[in-house]
Amino acid sequence: MSIIDQSGSFTLGDRRVKRLGYGAMQLAGPGVFGPPKDRDTAIAVLRQAVASGVDHIDTSDFYGPHVTNQLIREALHPYRDDLVIVTKIGARRDADASWLPAFSADELRQAVHDNLRNLQLDVIDVVNLRIMLNPHHPSEGSIEAPLTALAELQRQGLVRHIGLSNVTRSQVAEGRKITEIVCVQNLYNLAQRTDDALIDELGRDGIAYVPFFPLGGFTPLQSSTLSDVATRVNATPMQVALAWLLHRAPNILLIPGTSSLSHLQQNIAVAGLTLPGDAIAELDRIAGPNHA
Repeated sequence: MSIIDQSGSFTLGDRRVKRLGYGAMQLAGPGVFGPPKDRDTAIAVLRQAVASGVDHIDTSDFYGPHVTNQLIREALHPYRDDLVIVTKIGARRDADASWLPAFSADELRQAVHDNLRNLQLDVIDVVNLRIMLNPHHPSEGSIEAPLTALAELQRQGLVRHIGLSNVTRSQVAEGRKITEIVCVQNLYNLAQRTDDALIDELGRDGIAYVPFFPLGGFTPLQSSTLSDVATRVNATPMQVALAWLLHRAPNILLIPGTSSLSHLQQNIAVAGLTLPGDAIAELDRIAGPNHA
C-alpha cells in the first residue's frame, strides 16, 4: 500500500477514487494565466503525482487558458485506465486575464469541445459547471438554463458525469432535480465553513464534496493556531489544514495543487498524517463557536 492509499477512497460518479487528488491550476503562469515558468517541471509534477498514486486530477481549459489541459495531455496521454480527469466550464479568460461568465448554451458546448480537444479525450469523466452569477462567491439565482444545456451534452455522450462549483445549497437542490450531481466544488476550509450542513447532506447521499482554497480567509490569529498545531505534530500548516479536511467528512475529496515536486510530496504525505483529538478540537474552534 502506498501512502496515498491511507487517505481512503470515495465514489466519484461511477468510479472509486482516492480522497487525495491533484489540482492542476497552479501549473499555469502567474494569476493562472499564460504558460508555466518551468514547463519541464510542470510535466514532471504531473507524472510524479500519478506515479505516487493520484487517480483524480482536477483541471479546466480556462486555466491558462488551455495551458493546464495541454500539459496534462503531454505528460499523461495515453491516460491510465484508473485516472479520472475532472474539468470545469462556465467561465472564460479575457485578454487582461480577468475571469468572465461563459455559460450560454453555445459557450458551454464550445468549452466541452475545447476540453476534449486539449485533453485528447473522447468523453470527459466529470464536468463541473462553475456558476458565475458572482465570480467571487456563490450567489442565489436559478441554474436551470446552463445546467440543462450541460445535461444535453451529457446525453450526447461527451460528458459522463456532472458536478457543480461556486453554488449555494439551494442551487445544489435545484440542480439535483434537473440531473444527477456527483460532486460539489466550493470554497471551504478551517475558517470558511458555510457549507458544513451541505457537506453532511451530500455525504448521506453519496455525493463528493471538493473544497478549494484550503488556507484561504485566515487572520494572523487563526494562522497562529494552525501553526501551533503544525509544530506539535511535526507538519506544515498546509498539511494540517488538509489533514483536518480529510478528518472533517468521508465524502471530502482533496485537490491540493502545486508546481513544485517537493511541495507535491508534502501534499501526498498528508494521507498518512493523523491529527490527535486535542488538535482537532483546537482547529475546530478557528471558525468560531457556531461551528465547533
